[in-house]
Amino acid sequence: MNLANKITLARIFLVPIIVFFLLVNIPFPEIQVEQFSITYNQIIAVLIFIIAASTDSLDGYIARSRKMVSNLGKLLDPLADKLLVSAVLVSLVEMGKVDAWIVIIIISREFAVTGLRQIAALQGSVMAADKWGKWKTGVQITAIIALLINNFPFAFVGFPFDVVASWLAAIITMYSGFNYFVKNKHVLNID
Repeated sequence: MNLANKITLARIFLVPIIVFFLLVNIPFPEIQVEQFSITYNQIIAVLIFIIAASTDSLDGYIARSRKMVSNLGKLLDPLADKLLVSAVLVSLVEMGKVDAWIVIIIISREFAVTGLRQIAALQGSVMAADKWGKWKTGVQITAIIALLINNFPFAFVGFPFDVVASWLAAIITMYSGFNYFVKNKHVLNID
């Protein structure tokens, strides 16, 4: 197993650790400053999430620059991304920090695009991510981080950046999924 795939596997193994710190009640003290508060559990979870999310670019860069692109990597990389984002979003619903409908849109898009990619693979073609898919990922990660850190520093000025970012993530996710299907409708033999 090459280095890029090991990094991708590490991202997958970090997912349950993040969920543990989000959902298991560990009696750490809470940090409170005026109207803002955050638990140490959340701080640990967000730091691990940021590390895990940053490995997505790292493993791809290593695989391409060292010519380590493999079929295993092509399978594991999108799986790791989907596991990371989905698990944390479901945890955030459980915590009451994001509306379930936003998470349903995001996860549904991921299932739909994965299905389309599988159909393309059966036909012998590979469908690359486009700029909207990359924007989608960036906005989703930004929204997740804002939700994990309780809207810091925007909470001090009363601006709901975490809510705005969540809605924007849902909108861009829907658009990127629609765009992906329109650009690849030939895979489904739709004219």
